[in-house]
Amino acid sequence: VVAPKVGGRLEKIWVNIGDELQDSQLIAVLDDAEYKQQVSQARAELEVARANLLEQENALKNTQREHARAVGLREKKIASESQLDASLSDLNAQEAKLKVALARVAQSEAAMRVADVRLEYTQIRLPGSNGDGYRVVGERFVDEGAMLAANTPIVSIIDIGKLVAVIHVIEQDYPKISVGQKAEISTDAFLDRSFSGEVLRIAPILKEKSREARIEIEIP
Repeated sequence: VVAPKVGGRLEKIWVNIGDELQDSQLIAVLDDAEYKQQVSQARAELEVARANLLEQENALKNTQREHARAVGLREKKIASESQLDASLSDLNAQEAKLKVALARVAQSEAAMRVADVRLEYTQIRLPGSNGDGYRVVGERFVDEGAMLAANTPIVSIIDIGKLVAVIHVIEQDYPKISVGQKAEISTDAFLDRSFSGEVLRIAPILKEKSREARIEIEIP
């Protein structure tokens, strides 16, 4: 079942029942105006944080120069010990402010990435596969214009590259079956044909009432 990770109005759905699908194919699109606005806001906040960081870096450089000057004056007995202590205190304060500015940039970058991801979620695509599947749309649950919450089903996708036939064998036949064993399947839909497969799984138990075991046969 394909569903959006975010909520919104379903702007466009590109597939319908019976359509064959390719890996990463676009299934549907949500209205993305709100999410684009969130990206713009996050970008603006990031730019402010980076500008503040640059300002703090310049302030720290100035404070470092002032402190170096205060150290030199103290060595020459021109500045007092209290002036040197005040200079060191200013330097420590500017270093702390720089750390805060760096943290705010990191926080803003994370918010930017989140906003970008949420915007990307408005493009609902078919997940990739191993490349050996044949996937088609089985059901379509909504129409364009519908307001969707996160995880609301849009379509169901059926992978029929391989089918699994389930049979139940009686107790007497159970020991005769093994994984990998070849099998021939017939069905009422194709009376004149049979389909080759092999045993994929064998249940390790027999049902208590029927004395039958579940056998799964994989058919290309």
